[in-house]
Amino acid sequence: MAPYILWGTPGSLYTGKLRSYLRKARIDYVERAVGLPEFRAVVAPAVGRWIMPVLQLPDGGYLQDGAAIIDHFEAATPVLPETGINHVIAALFELYGGEGMVRAAMHYRWNFDAENLAFLSADFGGTLVSGDAAARAAIFADSSSRMRAATAMFGVTPANYAAVEAGHARFLALFNAHLDTQPYLLGGRPTRGDFGLIGPLYAHLGRDPAPARLMKATAWRVWRWVERMNARDDDAGEYGDFDQALFDGVPDTLAALLAFVAQDYLPEVAAMVGFTNSWLAEHPEATQGSIVGGRASKRAIGKAEFDWNGTPLTVGVMPYRLWLLQRVHDAADALTGDDRARLDALFAATGLTPLLTLRADRRVERGDNCEIWGKEITR
Repeated sequence: MAPYILWGTPGSLYTGKLRSYLRKARIDYVERAVGLPEFRAVVAPAVGRWIMPVLQLPDGGYLQDGAAIIDHFEAATPVLPETGINHVIAALFELYGGEGMVRAAMHYRWNFDAENLAFLSADFGGTLVSGDAAARAAIFADSSSRMRAATAMFGVTPANYAAVEAGHARFLALFNAHLDTQPYLLGGRPTRGDFGLIGPLYAHLGRDPAPARLMKATAWRVWRWVERMNARDDDAGEYGDFDQALFDGVPDTLAALLAFVAQDYLPEVAAMVGFTNSWLAEHPEATQGSIVGGRASKRAIGKAEFDWNGTPLTVGVMPYRLWLLQRVHDAADALTGDDRARLDALFAATGLTPLLTLRADRRVERGDNCEIWGKEITR
């Protein structure tokens, strides 16, 4: 039987998430670059759009999206340990890592040319196209131009560069302190939360020269976690014989991280949900089973404005994020009794309570490797 084939690139945030899971789950795979002719000619048409990562299955089928692919493997042979409150927290950091940290990831990749440009040119050219030096230079010029323009879609503008950098420095400090006594986000084993965070913290913020230098200089334990998340074993010798269980409670360092997420990301989530509900009211054609945005390649349905730590931001509204947000809601809704009471108390203490009620009027689901509208929500 042929191995799984991971189609992606080393510098891709979303490829980094799936690659880490495949390694930690000890799933045999080979990796191929999306610049190879086969990807554009065969793989992209099969999934309906040019996007990564894509996992080619041994039977020749294809799955797209890191979270969905992880679900595929977990449904067959579960290896992720999170349950109860830890399940909710893991889902929250899967959302925040993959989506809430994109602003910092894009800023540190595309606004530090003095340190990054030579590396990015080689990295993009070497994995996005097959051909000579001229072809690689041309594809980098085109892709970097589009990515620089996309930074505005994520709310990165010269007016808030300092705020983005201050927020990232704060996150690194908090995560570094949290990793002082255990190797992973929720204790002794990686969870969906770790895989959500590794995407930006490896592909952009731990691999591109400028942010990698910052991480190594100011957050050594985070840098070691990045190395650890890309190893098949724990690579955690500095912790000695650590407890491989997940937390039974919520240490202060984790509570501090949760409070940071509330401050940094809740305003954007509220704006995203509010815009989506207004959009749904104006688009009756968005019925159950229809493709979000009308076609698979259209990721955003519009733009929303909100205040972010005193700075006005305008960002693209991507319903894929609502799909990840629903996973937080679904995990929370599954809790009962003491577990739900503990979650409510934790979210109240960390400022996250509004997250549990920020829900779109229609669910977002996935079908045929793209986002589709689900059923209406009854309030």
